Amino acid sequence: MRRSAPTLALFLTLTGLTGLTACTAPDTVPPSAPTGLTAQAGSATSVHVMWNAAAARDGVTHYQVFEGDRPVRELPAEKTMVDITGLTPQTAYSFTVRARDSAGNLSPAAPAARVTTPAAKAEDRTPPSAPATTTGGATGPRSARVSWTPSADDTGVTAYDVYQGGVRIHTAGPGDSTTTLTGLRPDTVYTFTVRARDGADNSSPDGPAVDVSTPPASGDGPGTAPADLTATASPGAVTLTWTAPDTGRPTAEYELYVNGRPTTVIQFGAGAVPAGRVEHRLTVAEPVGTEWAVKVRARLPDGNWGAFSAERRITLVA
Repeated sequence: MRRSAPTLALFLTLTGLTGLTACTAPDTVPPSAPTGLTAQAGSATSVHVMWNAAAARDGVTHYQVFEGDRPVRELPAEKTMVDITGLTPQTAYSFTVRARDSAGNLSPAAPAARVTTPAAKAEDRTPPSAPATTTGGATGPRSARVSWTPSADDTGVTAYDVYQGGVRIHTAGPGDSTTTLTGLRPDTVYTFTVRARDGADNSSPDGPAVDVSTPPASGDGPGTAPADLTATASPGAVTLTWTAPDTGRPTAEYELYVNGRPTTVIQFGAGAVPAGRVEHRLTVAEPVGTEWAVKVRARLPDGNWGAFSAERRITLVA
């Protein structure tokens, strides 16, 4: 029997609604468990917990850190390390991490990382010696390996902290003299330093800095970071030199960062754009003895800023 028009219209409407419902079914699939979980005692009362970032396809928005069955910290997806403080000396702890997506699905727990905090040494105020040497190299577009000479301490080193740009990004154990850093950006120059730490949380001075350049990832094109940056202080001035990146055309604009903050944009006028080695002299009015950490990046042909150069530290002179 032939359907009437109103009946057919109702049939199509219901069919459309049924299809819409199927397309918007709730997400009930949890993310995968985090991988690469480690826990390293940084002092008698703190532990540094780290793990690998989830794949983008997992849609992770947060990580939950547990000590035993007790949640102790929740972090946004861009954070993959945390210091857990307020712990008890000479105590065994077990840490796990779970990932959560935007629908609230919680992943299984990562395999537990177990660690024991060392004994407290409350009267210890002497820091370890700085690592005497630091070496490093890229192991891929997003990873690097850094090595250092072991430090000495009157009560014993409990950890080695790796810093990049003045920020601690990794903690290794007291018996380690090399570590692998992950989560780096392709086509970027990193400047790493290492500090030793003892059980009373005394940190050594920085060891020597090491520059590591990660290669471009497949399809990323040539590097965009200015190379071989030098910084020389003279009375009332600082002279910067670097090698211009290969961006496909002369680079006329660079951004200068001092102590982690953008300070000025260095522009070269028409007909004066340098190729190859670049030099720029800054007039300074800061007091003698002021310390600067400087780095530069180039304006790319597409209008974006490129990768940073290595960072250089200088002290202003009279």
